Amino acid sequence: MENAFFKISEHPKRQCYLLAFVVWICIGGYEASSQSLETQAEHRFTAEEQVNIAVYEAANRSVVNINTKATVTAGLFLIEVPSEGAGSGIVLDKQGHLLTNYHVVEGAKEIQVALFDGAAHQAKLVGFDPATDVAVIKIEATPESLVPVVFGQSNGLRVGQRVFAIGNPFGLERTLTTGIISSLNRSLPTRSGRMIKSIIQTDAAINPGNSGGPLLDSGSMLIGMNTAIASRTGQSAGVGFAIPVNTLARIVPQLIQKGKVTRPEAGIARVYETDKGLLIATLAPEGPAERSGMRGFKIVREKRKQGPFSAEFQRVDRSGADVIVAVAGLPVKTADDFLAAMESKNPGDQVLITVQREGRRLDIPLVLDAEQR
Repeated sequence: MENAFFKISEHPKRQCYLLAFVVWICIGGYEASSQSLETQAEHRFTAEEQVNIAVYEAANRSVVNINTKATVTAGLFLIEVPSEGAGSGIVLDKQGHLLTNYHVVEGAKEIQVALFDGAAHQAKLVGFDPATDVAVIKIEATPESLVPVVFGQSNGLRVGQRVFAIGNPFGLERTLTTGIISSLNRSLPTRSGRMIKSIIQTDAAINPGNSGGPLLDSGSMLIGMNTAIASRTGQSAGVGFAIPVNTLARIVPQLIQKGKVTRPEAGIARVYETDKGLLIATLAPEGPAERSGMRGFKIVREKRKQGPFSAEFQRVDRSGADVIVAVAGLPVKTADDFLAAMESKNPGDQVLITVQREGRRLDIPLVLDAEQR
């Protein structure tokens, strides 16, 4: 009987062709199998899930975990006791600047930051703005370990738009939750008593520890910073709030450069809200409004005789006071409207104030001063 093995060996050229054919079959089969697995993986996730995964993979390394230590006074004898807090932060640049909420680091004697790779760093406070609940802290880390977030825009957002929150709720690092924009242009009071305007409302789950984390769009772009929730239990009830990124973009450079935010001052000390607009009661002496010729209440002194005696009285004359109806062309009805119109202005800017005065409408230009703290 003829041995097949020896028969093949007698024809080395045929043997070579046969081996090449076998190798081609194996490689082709492997490639086909590999492509099939990739296709199966793609089909395993829905289009929505693929977006969720893409956003998380693109942005989660830009989120940090923040733990703080402070001392607070407690009890009848005002004894100082240690207090710990936690929150989230956002990597701003390769120099180690991180963005978070002021209430996360307020009063902290020690701030510890954990990066995506688990590396822990001590942070120092660079600047803060209580009026908007924004703070910038800084760590010393290698540029390779810092993945800055990509800033987007918040002025084109739409209700119903899908959003993503990444943070550290209850200390669970880099947790992703999803939802939609529920509403826009909300107002949110801060501990300083000032209102933050243009707040984004979302139903993405935001819990304790999420404060200071990013709110992202479907392109993994930063559109806001999660800052608060409306809840009776302290846990997510589907009503979360984020500071819009356009507000952050105005504030952050000042905090990095100067440690504080310098706001414009119009020199209007006191107003009353009326149906027509803001009735000016008091102007700051030598302030921009007074220098521009705007008018507030006038104090009128009068002498009156009562029998053999005379006395001097004062009365307030409101008839000549200006009523602010617009700022830079934007209608103004409330003090919040006025502050919102000033939000995008800087000291030294000229702004046009429209007032109603004795039945006439006047446009009064004034140059803004820097706010004095």
